Amino acid sequence: MQEHMNVSSMPKTSTFQMRINPEVKKRAEEIYANCGMTLTDAVNIFIQQSINVEGLPFLVTQSSKEALREQAVTLLMAELKKGENSVRIDADWVSEEEMLAEFGETR
Repeated sequence: MQEHMNVSSMPKTSTFQMRINPEVKKRAEEIYANCGMTLTDAVNIFIQQSINVEGLPFLVTQSSKEALREQAVTLLMAELKKGENSVRIDADWVSEEEMLAEFGETR
């Protein structure tokens, strides 16, 4: 069984260097500063989450924003259709007006 590791409480005695575009680094530092952390904090959190899930802590796709949006809309529309179909099948449903009347609410 793998022992649980928590990088936030472990001593930090090793260094890690990487090359990054200066503008990308600056933007990332600004984003993380708004969250109250440093770029180093964010990298440590990323590493901790990678250990926790034993992989990347997020889904990696090649899909564009537009493709992801289309997929989300398609899934949402399918769920809405299922809901509409279940209402048609279930004859024992209550209208909004009936529900409001039953609970003494008025519009």
